[in-house]
Amino acid sequence: MSSELAIIRVKNLRLRTYIGINNDEIANRQDVIINVEIHYPAEKATQSDNMDDALNYRTITKKIIALVENNRFGLLEKMTNDVLSIASEHPWVTLAKVEIDKPHALRFADSVSLQLCYQAD
Repeated sequence: MSSELAIIRVKNLRLRTYIGINNDEIANRQDVIINVEIHYPAEKATQSDNMDDALNYRTITKKIIALVENNRFGLLEKMTNDVLSIASEHPWVTLAKVEIDKPHALRFADSVSLQLCYQAD
């Protein structure tokens, strides 16, 4: 049988953090919406029920929550890169994408978002 590819998606993780460089942004937490996509080979996981054969999305999400809620970020690029580092840290990960939305960042837009990607060599 060919190797199965698993794609984990964490959709619309809503958190609050300090993000930005303006005085109001530095003083007040803002909402961010995080979307994460992680690709990894899942052949072992599809053939067993053993958690050791799969990536644990709960563990990954808890690390992302702790990072975002317990830190300050001047730039959306920095926060997105730090979240991407968590999403791609496991050696099984072949591709990871992180997109973070900053709602109400612009007056006439729903949000501003930034996406970064990681691909294993």
